[in-house]
Amino acid sequence: MHPVSDRAHRGLRRALAVSGLATVQLLAGTPALGAQAAGAAPPRHHVVVPTLAPRPQDVSSIDGVIAAYYGVISGPPGQPRQWGRDRTLYWPGLRFFAAGVKPDGTPVMHVMTHQQFVDGVDSAFVANGFEEHEIHRVTSRIGNIAHVMSTYETRAIGSGPVTGRGVNSIDLFWDGKRWWVIAASWDDERPGSPIPRELLP
Repeated sequence: MHPVSDRAHRGLRRALAVSGLATVQLLAGTPALGAQAAGAAPPRHHVVVPTLAPRPQDVSSIDGVIAAYYGVISGPPGQPRQWGRDRTLYWPGLRFFAAGVKPDGTPVMHVMTHQQFVDGVDSAFVANGFEEHEIHRVTSRIGNIAHVMSTYETRAIGSGPVTGRGVNSIDLFWDGKRWWVIAASWDDERPGSPIPRELLP
């Protein structure tokens, strides 16, 4: 879920992902993700993500996907994260989009692959702990596509104080056998940008 300097999340994890990676930044009107990504510097930390078969309970329902989406990244200090399981949720080639603002208030979008996200957050998550949990959800579906607006709150440890809130915007596709996350974007709540009432419990 991730970016500290501008609070662009999947919460703290997104913050860490953006600050720890040479990610692609897309400002308003900036073209061509692919061209920019091609020039990105390699990550400072690389995690080998194992290739696993998806767990049926993770991908057979939207509820299962969302539960796994949060569960795989959450844990106390010292606990390895389940990156192989995490990757099974996503359509090949998926990108994460972490929205936020620069210190001067300029909107910014950080774009990353799953591998870039993992490389950016793994060390901090394992060293410091990170918990992200859904507190509200709004789901829309037509045919084989669905969109989930999932409101989250984050903590460093499960019993600790809330350190942030925001919303994950998750697009899903049903291929006849399982659900896939085909895109995910997020933004944190911050002064001047509260979570809308309809996205709160």
